[in-house]
Amino acid sequence: MLKLNSLYNMDCLEGMQEFPDKFFDLAIVDPPYGIGESGGQFRGRKGQGHRVLPKKERDNETPKREYFSELLRISKNQIIWGGNYFTDKLPVSRCWIYWDKLMGGDFSDGELAWTSFDAVLRKFTKCNKYHGKIHPTQKPVQLYKWLLRNYATSDMKIIDTHVGSGGSIIAFEDFGCEWIGFEIDKDYYEAATKRIEQHKSQFVLDLKQ
Repeated sequence: MLKLNSLYNMDCLEGMQEFPDKFFDLAIVDPPYGIGESGGQFRGRKGQGHRVLPKKERDNETPKREYFSELLRISKNQIIWGGNYFTDKLPVSRCWIYWDKLMGGDFSDGELAWTSFDAVLRKFTKCNKYHGKIHPTQKPVQLYKWLLRNYATSDMKIIDTHVGSGGSIIAFEDFGCEWIGFEIDKDYYEAATKRIEQHKSQFVLDLKQ
C-alpha cells in the first residue's frame, strides 16, 4: 500500500485502488470540470507575480464515473469542488459549500463544492489572492485551512486526488493530519513538490527565530 504523508506523480484512480473501503476519513478534491480553466472564471493578472504553467489537454477531461465510485468507496466523507458539474455521477448533497471570490459580480463569480455532510450551505468569503500562481484552477491555502477547521480534525487521514499547485498539502501539513496526494501531470507535480518543500523549510526557519 502507498505511504501516507506522500505526494505521488501517478493516476489517482490506480492509487485509490490500493486502499480498503473507508480508509480515509475525508477526501478534499478538485478534479477538472471539463469546461475550461476554471468554469470560465479564471482571471490571471500579468505583472503581479502569477506564474501559471501551460494549460494541459487533460485539464478539460472530466473524471469518469469509476473515479467517483472509488472516491466514495475509500473515504467516509467527501468535499468535491466543481461538484455541480458532476451531479449525474454523485448522490444528492444536503450541504454545498460556496467560495465567494469577492470579484464584485454575481453568484457565478465563485465556485461550488459538493459535500457528503448533512448541514446547510456554507460560504467562504476570503479574498481570492495568490502568490506565485502555478495552476489555472489554483485555490488559496486559506480556503483549505477553512475547510479543515470546519470539517476535519487533526487525527484524520485525508486524501487529495488532484493536488495541482499543492495548496491542499500545505494546509494538511500545517493542520497536522495524515494525508496522501496524487498529481498525474509531471509539471504540476514538480512545481507542487517544490512549493511544499519551500513551505516546510520556511516553517523550520520560523521555529528557529
